[in-house]
Amino acid sequence: MTSKNFKCEERARAKSQFPKTRARGPKMGAEALPVTANSNNNCSGGEAPLVLGLQASALVDHVARVDWSLLDQLPGERGGSIPVAIEELEHILGEVKTHIISSPDDSLPMKTIAGGSVANTIRGLSAGFGISCGIIGACGDDEQGQLFVSNMSSHAVSLSRLRMKKGPTAQCVCLVDALGNRTMRPCLSSAVKLHPQADDLTRADFKGCKWLLLRYGIINLEVIQAAIRIAKQEGLFVSMDLASFEMVRNFRSPLLQLLESGGIDLCFANEDEATELLRCTEGEQKADPEAALEFLAKHCRWAVVTLGPNGCIAKHGKEIVRVPAIGKANAVDATGAGDLFASGFLYGLVKGLSLEECCKVGSCSGGSVIRSLGGEVTPENWQWMYKQMQTKGLTLPDIPK
Repeated sequence: MTSKNFKCEERARAKSQFPKTRARGPKMGAEALPVTANSNNNCSGGEAPLVLGLQASALVDHVARVDWSLLDQLPGERGGSIPVAIEELEHILGEVKTHIISSPDDSLPMKTIAGGSVANTIRGLSAGFGISCGIIGACGDDEQGQLFVSNMSSHAVSLSRLRMKKGPTAQCVCLVDALGNRTMRPCLSSAVKLHPQADDLTRADFKGCKWLLLRYGIINLEVIQAAIRIAKQEGLFVSMDLASFEMVRNFRSPLLQLLESGGIDLCFANEDEATELLRCTEGEQKADPEAALEFLAKHCRWAVVTLGPNGCIAKHGKEIVRVPAIGKANAVDATGAGDLFASGFLYGLVKGLSLEECCKVGSCSGGSVIRSLGGEVTPENWQWMYKQMQTKGLTLPDIPK
């Protein structure tokens, strides 16, 4: 985007009654920004970002709407996330071409964007809510790495803590069915990533930040443990997402150790993850979200369980709230719904909103991302979210101009 075009676009947006979202970067596939580790767009003067996201491996999402016959060919349950080798990922990408469901609303049959739960949340906080954010992780020196850098820096996410390494960047295929439900197949094993033994994490990376965001994952457990330890030494709050019901089911013991350590201040879980945790822990066959919320709240200051179309429940201290989902969100793709819910909820915490208001903002932001393909909110859908917030009497974010 040229400087002239950028200014014209900004002037046009200034006419809107709602806050402006930051200009979008070049479309994926265009020339990427230079791969550097010095981008600090949202933190002037070298200031530490308020929210720091830990994503050990930068990741690129390939998102496509496909028919059910392709999903039937894949091992594992629909709606989950199972790691695959690069050969299988490439095979799935090849199959996608013959199973894609086209839509007149889609400019491209497949979207390739910076992905990963943490990246989605951080990008949303920065682009839609104006919160200074950074990401700490490792990025490969390949085309996918360049795409990740281009996408995140175009949304003013600080990349000064992103380590550039020789090797491939992680990728994930996100397959969306006709109902908007997504099934993910990430390829992480061969990707470059952070290594705590190599001094990839230092106290200087965390100094001055207020929140650390992370996602539970067994492949990065040592990095997660090291990051939590340093974050607590620097006085940060720590937020953790439970990742997937398969991750909870297959690696329950390390997860419980993290929760019981007292190092997790805020925990996000969807209904499947929460009930899976309780079934595994308590041996209950009919675990319900409310009981799972109580269990999480024993170990965390804030506990949140999202319930899809039924909204969410949250607990802080003795307070419990239930907030319905946003109405008429016209769901196209559920990819990133929980991640963007977390963006809104964290914005509320940062701004000192009540627990109920945090949930309402999360409901609005989660509803905004499902209106289009992929885990990135479009400028049009940010405007839709601001309108929803205004209707509910919520204070609109002050987006830097």
